[in-house]
Amino acid sequence: MAATHQSAKSPAGCESSKSSVQFTVGKLDAGMAMLLTEENHLIEFPSLLLPSGVASGSIVNIEVRRNVAEEVKQRERFVSLQEQILTEFGTEEPTAPVLRVRSATQTAVALEWDPLRLATADLSRLVLFRDGTKLSMHVPLDQTMIKVSGLDVNHEYKFKLDMYTSAGTYESNVVATRTHALDNLTGIHVAFGDYESEAEIQSLQSCLQRVGARWSDDVTLDVTHLLCRTPRGPKYERAVQLNIPIVKPDWLIACETNKKLQPALSYYLT
Repeated sequence: MAATHQSAKSPAGCESSKSSVQFTVGKLDAGMAMLLTEENHLIEFPSLLLPSGVASGSIVNIEVRRNVAEEVKQRERFVSLQEQILTEFGTEEPTAPVLRVRSATQTAVALEWDPLRLATADLSRLVLFRDGTKLSMHVPLDQTMIKVSGLDVNHEYKFKLDMYTSAGTYESNVVATRTHALDNLTGIHVAFGDYESEAEIQSLQSCLQRVGARWSDDVTLDVTHLLCRTPRGPKYERAVQLNIPIVKPDWLIACETNKKLQPALSYYLT
């Protein structure tokens, strides 16, 4: 075998090494060539890389050179890419949710939080805790408010929201609130369905003012009851969608008369 080993200078001025080995071409096909050394060592070599005109029995020299300059360039590109990744993805992280109590009634609490700051992480789920116990209710990822119903009257609760992301889990602050007593009507928040008489709506609004309650033009999660006389209209459909009690106006009048929250069941609009 005729082989040489020598040092040379690369074009960039970095020292490079190379070696050359002589082979005899054995079997040759379109894909691979079988090359044989003088010590009868057999190797496979891509025939595409052989010079044109080479056939079985040809003598070829294969030279391997270390490209130090290219190693330096690729190492610099790798370091630059690492720095870019660190700058874009590694210097910021998600921010823990900030939880607040939006409103409370005798049996429900509405919670809200600021728009979530995820940095470059992906949001997988939100989990709500009540008094340290994880709730099974689904927390929508595209909203910043949720209502927790079925609570005890005049009872204190503590809530926390956990945000699960591809960068880890982030826990919100803990907020404490108390549901209203039966004689506290300030948690009532109604919307009005279809009414033929504007005067009746104004009368009901006066009743709400007297008991310290509120009303809204739109049906949202803040609304505790929809007051209407006929089961129709977009507000009625929205209340059904949000599972908001739909009651006759007599329910509100009964609350004011008795000076405490009345069960809605007997006033449901059917």
